[in-house]
Amino acid sequence: MKNRAYNILFHTHTVSGIVISVVLYVIFFAGSFSFFRDEIVNWERNESVEITDDFTIDFNATLDTLKTRYDLYGRDIEFRKYYVQQRIGVSLSASKDSLAPEEAKKPEFFYLDTKQFTQHTYQNSYSLGEFLYRLHFLAQIPYPVGYYLSGFVAFFFLFAIITGVLVHWKKIVSNFYVFRPLKKLKTLWTDAHTALGMIGLPFQFVYAVTGAFFMIKLVLVAPNVMVLFNGDQAKFYEELGYSHPHFEMENDSLETSINLNQFIEKTKNQWDDFNISEVHIFNYGNENMHVLTDGHLNYSDKFSGVGEAIYKVSDGELVSQKIPETNNSYLDGVKNALYRLHFADYGNYALKIVSFVLGLISCFVIISGVMIWLVARNKKNIPEKKRRFNLRVVRVYLAVCLSMYPITAASFIAVKVFQPEGKAFIYSFYFIGWLVLSVFFIWKKELGFINKYTLLSGSILGFMVPITNGLVTQNWLWNAFANQQFQIFFIDAFWLVLASTTLWVFFKLRKKYV
Repeated sequence: MKNRAYNILFHTHTVSGIVISVVLYVIFFAGSFSFFRDEIVNWERNESVEITDDFTIDFNATLDTLKTRYDLYGRDIEFRKYYVQQRIGVSLSASKDSLAPEEAKKPEFFYLDTKQFTQHTYQNSYSLGEFLYRLHFLAQIPYPVGYYLSGFVAFFFLFAIITGVLVHWKKIVSNFYVFRPLKKLKTLWTDAHTALGMIGLPFQFVYAVTGAFFMIKLVLVAPNVMVLFNGDQAKFYEELGYSHPHFEMENDSLETSINLNQFIEKTKNQWDDFNISEVHIFNYGNENMHVLTDGHLNYSDKFSGVGEAIYKVSDGELVSQKIPETNNSYLDGVKNALYRLHFADYGNYALKIVSFVLGLISCFVIISGVMIWLVARNKKNIPEKKRRFNLRVVRVYLAVCLSMYPITAASFIAVKVFQPEGKAFIYSFYFIGWLVLSVFFIWKKELGFINKYTLLSGSILGFMVPITNGLVTQNWLWNAFANQQFQIFFIDAFWLVLASTTLWVFFKLRKKYV
């Protein structure tokens, strides 16, 4: 590579990395915890459920319960299992019956507890797990600004990855095996940045591509909607398979009651190891009532095996189906591959743990890149004023980023102590606490202090997480394990391991490294 091309790529890599560094760190740090979103939610609620994507609910009893609370005739009813937890999402459309009472002409959405049949709104179902999950794509910033910001950050991160690989291409293998911790600071940070960047390269590339796809796909596909579909978004999403079929209401009501469990069993009998994660009822109680069951095969059997069956309730006949073993289109394969790769939910806890570690490695790669930038500009030939400015920039950067560890640990404690928490409480506690910690560490004006004491405070608070859970719920770590409440046990054990690791790093840190 010619020197001019190398210099252009090197500076492009540096500038693109520095510009997105803070937001990218937030995305990766919160995203790492998001791999355990379901476990965090169940830990918060002191609940433990079967770890499966399949429904574990009596649908007939559920419908009987809903009929006592709502006029269901003529409505479309959707049951969706979004996550592995005790609550499922229930959507009721406005009734299509022209004679329906006014209340029935209003759509409804709520979460339903699959054991107690209690209803919950999105606001009072909001959890720390949901907060961290949504923070990793900046959903707390008003829509669509946060979504697009996270998407474009992912896009520029992809650009930084490609330019980084091109810059290091000639020495990419030899430099991977080089680590010189006793040399000067720039050498230390460069070796760490290169080696860990290579370890996490496939992981980072996958998340840059899938993250950009999820968050800015509307921007990317807008020209196609205008040109190929004449601006008809409904038709466009129908072609992509994101919409459900439509069935018209007929004049007569259905004489017999619906046995929804029967249709669930019919679908499962067709395909072994099939997990039903969505059930849709069209025109409830009407002669033209249909039931759609949607789901996928176990990921251990088939990575992308989505299936669907539609039945007409009046005669119980199968109207149409999408066979998961054979009927998956190229579009289905692409969509499911992107979702599965991004959420890392096609494996067991080992995959989630590896993904979490790679996420934290990515955070370190971001930090080391910023430190390389600082050390390279801390030379005698650079004016003192500019060096002080660079130092202030990095100090703010480190304070904001590294404060995420202690405030996240503190938030785990807070949601246990102040149960039941809500969306407003989590927002206030996390963001105000994050701001206070950031200001405190900026005020200390020492990079070494920021680095070490964010680790120390996070470690101490991390050890307090399982202790707080035990004191509040009396469901101590060993009790959860003995009762096979593995999701609760996992979060407590997870914090013990994480806090122990970061405390060990704290004691190993040497001042000259920071």
